[in-house]
Amino acid sequence: MSGALEDQVRDAFAQGGVLSRAAEQFRERSGQTEMALAVARTIEEGGVLVVEAGTGVGKTFSYLVPALLSGERVLLSTATKTLQDQLYGRDLPRLVEAFGLPVRTALLKGRGSYLCLHRLDMARHDASLPERGSLRTLAKIEQWSKATRTGDLAELPGLDERSPLIPLITSTRENCLGAQCPQFKLCHVNLARREALAADIVVINHHLFFADLAVRETGMAELLPTVSVVVFDEAHQLNETGVQFLGAQLGSGQALDFARDMLGAGLQHARGLVDWQQLAAGVERAARELRLVVGKQWPGAKLRWLGASPEGIDPEAWQRALDDLQHSFEEAAEGLATVSEISPDFVRLHERARQIAKRTARFALPCAVDSVRWVDVGTQLRLVESPLDIADAMRKRVLKIVDAQSDAAEDAAEDDDLDAYGERQADERQSGEAPPVQQNGGRAWVFTSATLGDEPTLRWFTEPCGLHDAQVLRVKSPFDYAVQAALYVPRAFPKPNDPSHSQRVAELAAHGATELGGRTLVLTTTLRALRTIGDAMKQQLELLDAALRPEVLVQGELPKRVLMDRFREGASGGRAGCVLVASASFWEGFDAPGDALQLVVIDKLPFPPPNDPLVEARSQRLEAQGRSSFADYSLPEAAVALKQGAGRLIRRETDSGVLAICDTRLVAMGYGRRLLSALPPMRRLDSEADFNAALDALKT
Repeated sequence: MSGALEDQVRDAFAQGGVLSRAAEQFRERSGQTEMALAVARTIEEGGVLVVEAGTGVGKTFSYLVPALLSGERVLLSTATKTLQDQLYGRDLPRLVEAFGLPVRTALLKGRGSYLCLHRLDMARHDASLPERGSLRTLAKIEQWSKATRTGDLAELPGLDERSPLIPLITSTRENCLGAQCPQFKLCHVNLARREALAADIVVINHHLFFADLAVRETGMAELLPTVSVVVFDEAHQLNETGVQFLGAQLGSGQALDFARDMLGAGLQHARGLVDWQQLAAGVERAARELRLVVGKQWPGAKLRWLGASPEGIDPEAWQRALDDLQHSFEEAAEGLATVSEISPDFVRLHERARQIAKRTARFALPCAVDSVRWVDVGTQLRLVESPLDIADAMRKRVLKIVDAQSDAAEDAAEDDDLDAYGERQADERQSGEAPPVQQNGGRAWVFTSATLGDEPTLRWFTEPCGLHDAQVLRVKSPFDYAVQAALYVPRAFPKPNDPSHSQRVAELAAHGATELGGRTLVLTTTLRALRTIGDAMKQQLELLDAALRPEVLVQGELPKRVLMDRFREGASGGRAGCVLVASASFWEGFDAPGDALQLVVIDKLPFPPPNDPLVEARSQRLEAQGRSSFADYSLPEAAVALKQGAGRLIRRETDSGVLAICDTRLVAMGYGRRLLSALPPMRRLDSEADFNAALDALKT
């Protein structure tokens, strides 16, 4: 027997219903309705629902419609700030208007997304600003700051997300002054939090959710207990996002930032009262010494840390460097304590010094149980301790939260992280100005993505996320892959570890791009292959006439947003099309529907790197349990990543294209069958002639 909400949802998705009247391109899809009804039942009954919805199902409407019609307070979390902006700026307003609902919506990002007015003022007086271009950008930001209501830097056109100015004009948990800030009343972060607390639908991202779970600092401790429905979209990223925040990190760059902030505040507010140069120099020297102890390691290396020190590092020298770093922060804290009454900057700097000293001491102790520890090597060092997954945190601190406010107080007492904002919000709740805390009993949790595993129970996702008892639903894509797409695995091809492999990938991709006039995306599994293939394609396409030569875009050479926009423009304006060579984040979240993309080339099967400390620790845990680390971890990881990469090709019912996977293991090894079955059911191209014929067909 269906409930009232299910009936409303069924009517909304029916042909001739609200959605078909509100959106011209809407058409009834059985899979979309099936998912929407499952979400509606979960909202009415409470519990946990996990939904894998294939590309094209329209999962966004499938959870938004029942969430809006329920009248409940809803928290929506997605993977990236870009997807947040899409939900908040496009999808939600469209549906709220269509249904005529009196709903208040709010967008809440991490504090690093918002302009900090206090730090902007400090940046004006910073003599160490990088170069003249930064001064021009700063002037542009200052002009924008006078007009913006939200302070969301995503609204500032032309600001490169890699700009060295961004850390100088945004705050962090460490350097925020809280209620003591001279700009507290005008603070964009606090305004966003207040709006979120007053809204019916709040859109956040996974990073913000887990950052709050780790330190109870972003206001979620107040927000989560008041919502009845929580939806995690792009949920396949939850585990990897969560482990970043639920452990501990200490970086030499963090130490250098502290030294710079302390020196700047000291010379501005208390010159001559403390030897600021000496204290800052002590911190900087200790940070450099820690880096020097590691020596000349390959940039990007991850050093396992199984005992007293990372592999290959002298334990005594390492311990001495950690002690010196801790001592330098303790000395800084003592100096800052003597001037704490002069400025709130000194109070916060004193807290930062104590917290970093405490964290340094933690890394001198043995690693926590069910965690792994390593050192990231680059220009700076980053010491990392991470849990192997988020299962324990999800079970104990998310799904079974009863009163997150009391949890926040306990966490804060332990970590000194309850700031004036948190205290003020607690007071508001007690006075009735904020929504009351409710019990967890009937809360609905929905986790959804296009890719959550390669077998019926979706164990790849549910196990590390602690969702063992969740209801699982898989909804197939409505696309006709056998007609719309073809899969080509070249047989006469170098093995993945052959030195000539990347060169041959570049040749195949260049050939396809030449035939199609660009319209090609090359996805690589490593940054080294990214550079090799990108350089080789540029050389090969240089031989073409300029008017026919596709532009080769390589990840890292331009901001991600610019790369995506330029690629989507394709052959417009009389130019040849584009080839994009990318890795990492471009395997998912990159959407180029229509003729802009017709060939996706994947260089190798995306197995997790076996020498990564986190991968190694997870594999060892499985082997200790008597399970196969390859079958139960490496293979499912590769299958999910492969599905994500393949998902870039077909985005609409009218799209068509070819997927080329340049890894002979897919057809030569027994496990290849499992990986092939995880891919959409595309027709197979058995020879180079078939591949060329398919390219020709795409040109007509």
